[in-house]
Amino acid sequence: MAQQREDWLTGGDRRAAAVARIESAATELFLERGIDNVGVDEVAARAGCSRATLYRHVGGKSALVDAVLTKSAATVSDRVAAAVGRHTGPRRVVEAILASVAAIRADPVLSRWMATRSTGGGDYLTASPVLSRIAATLTGTTDDEAAQWIVRVVLSLLTWPLPDAATEREVVQRFVGPGFVTRC
Repeated sequence: MAQQREDWLTGGDRRAAAVARIESAATELFLERGIDNVGVDEVAARAGCSRATLYRHVGGKSALVDAVLTKSAATVSDRVAAAVGRHTGPRRVVEAILASVAAIRADPVLSRWMATRSTGGGDYLTASPVLSRIAATLTGTTDDEAAQWIVRVVLSLLTWPLPDAATEREVVQRFVGPGFVTRC
């Protein structure tokens, strides 16, 4: 008699269960080996599904990377929003930048991703309309170019950190804050 295999997607919403399992497997592998060193076949194997199932439920590798990074970015955004909620104007911009840097450094996925990106790999991030919208929302600016510049400031601090948090605060207050006196 043939042995029946247990369906790993039984019960509940099959699609949601598949997506959660695949994204969890991708996150684990990305943390273990880095995003650039993981393929969809490895993610499918870790999730216990076929490559076809992975593509059907989440798409290819770029969709997986986007999903994992988006989930981490949402966590960072929540932390930053909580940190800047009581601030306005230039102070809000300064606090949002510093809170973003701290939250990204504390997030395992984003800190690992930033550490493994080459200096030329920032084009994806600096051109991201999603990050610009998040920056605009968190800082309270309505200027799209200013929001893009804020993303660049955060990326700069992550790529080329200053000696300590106090020095980063001084630099952001001195050079970024004044640029937003009339913008916010």
